[in-house]
Amino acid sequence: MKSENVPPERSALLALQRATHATLQLIAAELVDLDLTPSEINALANLADGRGRTVSELGAATGTRPTTLTGVLDRLERRGHITRGTRAGDRRSVLIELTPTGRLTAGTIQQTLTALERRALERLSPAEVAGFHAALRALTEASA
Repeated sequence: MKSENVPPERSALLALQRATHATLQLIAAELVDLDLTPSEINALANLADGRGRTVSELGAATGTRPTTLTGVLDRLERRGHITRGTRAGDRRSVLIELTPTGRLTAGTIQQTLTALERRALERLSPAEVAGFHAALRALTEASA
């Protein structure tokens, strides 16, 4: 198959990169008082449902390699947001869970993300939002 060059203004990947950069800046500005890195915010947001995760489960949810995630988890544990323990029936798996402080912080993050997403997507139809999610799934699956 012949490869065709996509002009930068028509590249979905470049548009996604610009949108990601702008979104991360907006999230950082909204949550500046929490003094968390984007990776820490991502981890806590993925734990906000209160369900414990193994390192590999959390890594898959956040799109982070386990070696990178370890440093994030070290910082969150030092700050009292998470605990690491063993999973019942499997002492080899490390289970990541929120502390009471972590639940409050994760709740703040989740509320902020929900409000930002609502504002950003409010002018799109349900079909357009579904198409956006389909495109994100396709890009995620292409990287697997």
